[in-house]
Amino acid sequence: MTKRDVKRYYPTPALEKGLDILELFASTPEGLTVSEAARRLNRTVSEIFRMILCLEQRGYLAQSPNKERYHLTLRLFRLAQEHPPTKRLVTEALPIMHWLSHELRQSCHMGIIDGGHIVILAQVDSPESTGFYVKMGSKVDLMHAATGHVILAHLNEDARERAIEEWRSESKKRKPVDLDEHLAKILARGHERRASYEVAGVVNISFPVLNVQRQAIAGLTVPFVKRLEDTIGIADALNSLREASRKISEAMGAMPQAKPAARPRAARKKPHLVRSGPETLRDLPAT
Repeated sequence: MTKRDVKRYYPTPALEKGLDILELFASTPEGLTVSEAARRLNRTVSEIFRMILCLEQRGYLAQSPNKERYHLTLRLFRLAQEHPPTKRLVTEALPIMHWLSHELRQSCHMGIIDGGHIVILAQVDSPESTGFYVKMGSKVDLMHAATGHVILAHLNEDARERAIEEWRSESKKRKPVDLDEHLAKILARGHERRASYEVAGVVNISFPVLNVQRQAIAGLTVPFVKRLEDTIGIADALNSLREASRKISEAMGAMPQAKPAARPRAARKKPHLVRSGPETLRDLPAT
């Protein structure tokens, strides 16, 4: 069932028309002429011309330099950032993200689910002269983002299914057959770590940002790039990201997880080390 199939007791055709225009331009970054927009919405030019002029005057649309096409401005994005929960999330996260970036010498970003995409709400550059980063405000397909997978894995079943269904509706694609298994593995280890879906040589490491119900409201990600002679490795990134996500989550109301009780000293056994070449199991890096 689509949104138009739902029975409405108070029809609002003008509002529907304006929202249709905004949603169309949001999905068309290259912009549209008035006639193109009218054709895609199956409306006449006269129906939407005044709407487009109004949206331009209010700052939601802007004309291209040649005055032929209109495109969506960042006003909607700025409004979303002003929404109190989102604004608080960014305010709490940014100082911690700056610490994380300087700790790892890597860029980091934080994204949330918006329909079938991940939208990057906040981003901090690497302090190094070279590196990789994801631009703030950019949108990435939900199924092509470590941030998206780590959020999905840390949602309850109903919220997860709604998010996946919205992605399926927007993308017109089928749910990946191995998605449930993949998300279960992420939940078990508490984070996502895998090669970038889009850029060779980048390993995306992502941890969830949780709310008071310990449901994911965002994902904190480092697109890790190994530099020559760099002494900071994946294990360091995992530890620092885990700490950063914990701090942001607690700032958003998530209660700290109780640590498992330590066994009595008398019950502890001396670890048995298995030699494997020059290393022991104790020497192996954490994963």
